[in-house]
Amino acid sequence: MTTTQETAAPTDEAGSVTDLGAVRAPRRPALSPSRAGDFMQCPLLFRYRVVDRLPEPPSSAAARGTLVHSVLERLYDAPLGQRTREAALALLPGEWDRLLEAEPRYGELFAPGGDAAGSTPEGWLDGAGRLLGTYFTLEDPNRLEPEARELRVEHQLADGGPLLRGIVDRLDVAPDGALRVVDYKTGKSPRPGFESSALFQMRFYGLVLWRERGVLPKMLQLVYLGDGQVLRAEPHERELEVTEQKVRSVWQAVERAARTGEFTPRRSRLCGWCAHQAVCPEFGGTPPALDPALVAERLGVDVGTSPAGREPARPLLPVAGASSEPDA
Repeated sequence: MTTTQETAAPTDEAGSVTDLGAVRAPRRPALSPSRAGDFMQCPLLFRYRVVDRLPEPPSSAAARGTLVHSVLERLYDAPLGQRTREAALALLPGEWDRLLEAEPRYGELFAPGGDAAGSTPEGWLDGAGRLLGTYFTLEDPNRLEPEARELRVEHQLADGGPLLRGIVDRLDVAPDGALRVVDYKTGKSPRPGFESSALFQMRFYGLVLWRERGVLPKMLQLVYLGDGQVLRAEPHERELEVTEQKVRSVWQAVERAARTGEFTPRRSRLCGWCAHQAVCPEFGGTPPALDPALVAERLGVDVGTSPAGREPARPLLPVAGASSEPDA
């Protein structure tokens, strides 16, 4: 997703480049639903993904999700009447090749120790094909004509808030102008009691579209291909206003963590899926040193350069809406 970012290094009054090593000018403060979810789950995970950008081993679930999304996006290029299960399955090999070209590390999935070790590429693709087959039991793409697929959306929050941004899998617009926001999930639907957390991403998108278009989305729809369930919600204005308040609260907590340097780990059942246990204090690890200049560059937060110039530490409280199950 695109964001406005200065690429030139800062200069002094004489016009020479200021010596800040490899640090670039701060980016525009921005937040996506995925990164907001990371922070709500565990501030240290957010730091490792956004600031340190520590590598993570390729995930079979992530690769399958990306592949299935690509096929469903391409499927709607076909004319009405030709968007069949067979057509979707025929797209799989080519889309997999494109994915491997863009992300060669996914080829490591089937190597010893890989996330899909013991599987063959053919068998793994068959699993993706079954997910696509489930899609056709839930929707008839020949009766749909989306306004957009993989739609990049952005909205700048006022009063010092961040830029909200995301990618909507599919946006349907009815003849009367009603909006339906659709997201595909290759995992299973949430257990009872976790629906609200699952819908945070959709309310985030609904908020951005509402603010940008001036139209309140009629329907938010999550399509779960892992178990053939569809989760729907009709948002109302107050609900999306609460979502905006939650996002602002998350961003304020991000700014506070950036200025204090305290991205506190939060232990949960999701730790079992985390790739960073070796550098997590909850598991006896030690986080790498935090570079304030890198924090400023990648978060767009003015953090100062010395401990004396930073805010005093404040405890980070859990933010309502954090998911307690992995998102596929």
